[in-house]
This record gives sequence, structure tokens and C-alpha cells, in this order.
Amino acid sequence: MDPSYDLWTRVACEFIGTAILIILGNGTVANVHLKGSKGYGGGWSLIAMGYGFGVMIPAVMFGGISGNHINPAFTIGLATWGLFPWSEVAPYVVAQLLGAMAGQTAIVLTHKPYYDRTTSTDDVLATFSTINAAHSRVNGFANELLGSVVLFSCALALVHSPLTATEPGVAHVAIGFLVWGLVAGLGGPTGPALNPARDLGPRIVHALFPLKHKGGSDFRYGWVPVVAPLVAGVIGVGGWKLLLG
Repeated sequence: MDPSYDLWTRVACEFIGTAILIILGNGTVANVHLKGSKGYGGGWSLIAMGYGFGVMIPAVMFGGISGNHINPAFTIGLATWGLFPWSEVAPYVVAQLLGAMAGQTAIVLTHKPYYDRTTSTDDVLATFSTINAAHSRVNGFANELLGSVVLFSCALALVHSPLTATEPGVAHVAIGFLVWGLVAGLGGPTGPALNPARDLGPRIVHALFPLKHKGGSDFRYGWVPVVAPLVAGVIGVGGWKLLLG
């Protein structure tokens, strides 16, 4: 983060960065899951790549401006350990949530004909938010917690590594590959979300937007991909700070 940029410029970067994450990430899921799309049935490897680039591109664009948190759990985790001012947490988190909703709305509008052709309500919901494959909140929480701890601790280690000290852009690219690997490795059980805004924002859009074959928004599970990353943010950031910070 560069404090020479004013708060609202940085908040705008968080909004745009989170929207890009959703457009590339959830857009890839829509491409794979919605009938009639040219990417229909493209598989999990394609989805993992989409989320990897969904994090990498805004990281390279905005990492030197806002820090490219694009994740409320990371913002709150940093603030908890004194690495980010609490006074700026609320604007960042609101921007991230609204950015996720804006990105998801863009996907719904551009993919509307394919939503109309898709009769599986699970496939439709998957293009918005995560669900646990075993329909277990316990398993979902464990998966989201593990993935998020790895994400936050490794991201900080990459950014502060001696190998990337003179080339911070390398760290931002590496974080994209980290997310790619996490989605490939932990995608089976839950997705995963690893990010409250990435799940809650689109889930709200799913609840509000009229779709032909929508089904329920599954808010009974929806707290899991919000709370687990928030807990992981405190653990992951704290673990990095205590070990290497």
C-alpha cells in the first residue's frame, strides 16, 4: 500500500480490483457451468486458472496503490495485528463487498441467455457462491479455514520475501499462482471462497436477481465462507508476523 494515495483512490482500487476478481473468477465458473456457453463442461482446471488470474491482474494493477487486499478477511487480519489502520477498515470492506456485487451483476447480465438454458439450480448457484460438496458446514469450515490461512500467510511471505524486495511485481504475479494452486487443490470440497466478499456479495446478488431457474441462495451455509476466512485472517497474518514479521 502506498499512503501517498488518498483513501478514496485506494478504496476505488479495492472496488475495481474485487470486481475484476469476480468477473474473471465467477465468469469462468459461469462459462463452465452454464449450458450453451462455449466453455460449457470445461472443467475445474479452467476454473482454477480463472481465479488465479482474477487475483493476479488486480494485484499487478493495484498492489502498489491500495495493497490490493480485495478481501475483507485480509484487511481485518492486517488491522488486528497492527499492519493496517482500523480507521480505514470499513471503507475498504464496503468497497470490496460492493465491488463483488458489481462484478457478479456484470456476469449475470452478460450470461443471461445461458442462465435461462441451465435448469440445474446447483449449477446456477455455483456461478455466484460456494457450496460444500458433502453438504457439511463442518467440512466446509475446515476447508475454508485451511485454504485461507495458507493464502494469507503465503501472500505476506511472498510480498516480503528477500527475493521480491526489488521486484514487487513478481510477488503479485506469484500470489496469482498461489490462488490458482489453492483453488485447484482445495476446490473439491467447497470451491473454495477464501474471501467473504467473493462469496457474500454474489450470494446477495443471487438472492435479489430474478432468474428463470434460480432456486435458493443457501444462506444456511452462507455464513461458513464468511466466518472461516475471517478467523483465518487473524491466524494467517498473525502466524506470519510472529514468525517473519
